[in-house]
Amino acid sequence: MLDALVIAPHPDDAELGMGGTIALMLAKRMQVGILDLTDGEPTPRGSVEIRARETAAATTALGVPWRENLGLPNRRLRATLAARAALAGVIRRVRPRWLFAPHWIDAHPDHVAATRLVAAARFWAKLTKCDLPGEPWHPQRIYHYACVHLKTVHRPAFVVDISTTWEIKRRALAAYASQFAPAPVPTVLDRVAAADAWWGSVIGTTHGEPFWAREPIGLQDFAGLV
Repeated sequence: MLDALVIAPHPDDAELGMGGTIALMLAKRMQVGILDLTDGEPTPRGSVEIRARETAAATTALGVPWRENLGLPNRRLRATLAARAALAGVIRRVRPRWLFAPHWIDAHPDHVAATRLVAAARFWAKLTKCDLPGEPWHPQRIYHYACVHLKTVHRPAFVVDISTTWEIKRRALAAYASQFAPAPVPTVLDRVAAADAWWGSVIGTTHGEPFWAREPIGLQDFAGLV
């Protein structure tokens, strides 16, 4: 049973959006897994084999013990019934408390489709009297992370302080050499670092990652507030 299942449209999206938070949760001895929906290929400088090696290296850098790929088509990701059933089956198998998905507004069609798919699969995962494998399961919450294609930024529900784990995130992202070219400047990694530093400044820390939620967030105490 996982505390958190991070669902990414492509390998590297989980690291880009919440790599520091993943490392922080793992440091707190939480059970975290990543499910990539596609292999992310083709890309200009990558291949299926290269991307698989890079993903393995990034997973090791983060220290994530569980990561799988659902094998859906890159660039043509859709929230189809077949994809919904496949994702619901994984949710019933790993039984996460929380799901993490991209923000629902995004310039990348795969990211938007992924978030629609996560919401539908979450509902299906709890169904009884169906042909899905495993026992019914309903994750408590869906939280949304920012992808690099998110240009319209709304006020987040909360920002996680990743000051202690930002270097782990940087190393994990560096594993995706085929995806992040050293030019033009600023590079994608430059922009991610600047965004994380800005979100950190908003909450008075060095680095932060924003999250959104469509459902109310409940607190039992204020012990973890920055």
